[in-house]
Amino acid sequence: MITYKDIQKNKEINAMIEQGNQVLKTLGYTEHSKKHAIKVAEHAAEILKITGADAHQIELAQIAGYMHDIGNCINRQDHAHSGAILTYSILKELDMPISDRFTIVTAIGHHDEKTGTALDPVSAALILADKTDVRRDRVRAKDRARYDIHDRVNYAVTESTLKISPEKKLISLNLQIDEGICTMYDYFDIFLGRMQMCRHAAELFGARFKLTANGSKVL
Repeated sequence: MITYKDIQKNKEINAMIEQGNQVLKTLGYTEHSKKHAIKVAEHAAEILKITGADAHQIELAQIAGYMHDIGNCINRQDHAHSGAILTYSILKELDMPISDRFTIVTAIGHHDEKTGTALDPVSAALILADKTDVRRDRVRAKDRARYDIHDRVNYAVTESTLKISPEKKLISLNLQIDEGICTMYDYFDIFLGRMQMCRHAAELFGARFKLTANGSKVL
């Protein structure tokens, strides 16, 4: 059986993650390195564990989380779709069972807010883990005077915490935002689509999604 640890050690996958990260750096996007891949994989696993998924589903979510952005090595545009195709080819070579392959590629193919949505627990966990990874150390530009709105929004987030409360049927993202760097209007201009995607993902678990910024509920 192919495990998450096997995927983490795979040279081809790691090369795709690094190449995609370099492509996005050149284009001026935030960090999409192994650090992001690992964080998404671990958070997706945590979400499924807390919501009562079995060990096999958790393993698949970790793999999907680690591989979800490899399509960036081809192009940022439609990276979810190209990433899903690349993932299928790699997992087929590794002789992963067909049903597991499809679970993973479906999640990856639907993780972008422009074309995707939560369809099952693995895809929902991937969406929540990916879209809530908002933090200032993902900003790579050194000159703050040259930050675009994406840089400002990410740099303004000084603290980000995702909490899952099964007993309350609530999944909440709590942010601390420096409003001297970015206003809440700026935040929603960039992230409203992503937060709506998180709301639909939470609903798949029978939960509500709540966004809190600087102690106040905003969604």
